[in-house]
Amino acid sequence: MQIGTLSARTGLSRDSLRFYEKRGLLQARRAANGYRDYPEEAVQWLGYVRTAQQLGFTLAEIAADLPRLAAGDAAAPALRATLARKLADIDGRIAALQGLRTELASRLADTPENGMDCPLRPA
Repeated sequence: MQIGTLSARTGLSRDSLRFYEKRGLLQARRAANGYRDYPEEAVQWLGYVRTAQQLGFTLAEIAADLPRLAAGDAAAPALRATLARKLADIDGRIAALQGLRTELASRLADTPENGMDCPLRPA
């Protein structure tokens, strides 16, 4: 299918499709007329890419997992492990942000009356 059709079916712009192709996330053959010709499976692949991005995966991480996806059900345990690692990473970032939020709230609560005239002064 041509790039316009793929764009319409996935909701991605032509520029996005070209970007994904340049990054190795999408492959197209060249037709005799020089146009890109994408396989039908590209729609499903791009759905995976978009979902993975929404779940916090980088394009590099997604590209690394493409061979596993091609392996089908045999790769399910490895993909589950990858998802578990990403979940642990997200939990770690949430904990760090909660700590940062607590510190910031504490500094905002400090007032000149309790000896803190500049909330950015080292504690």
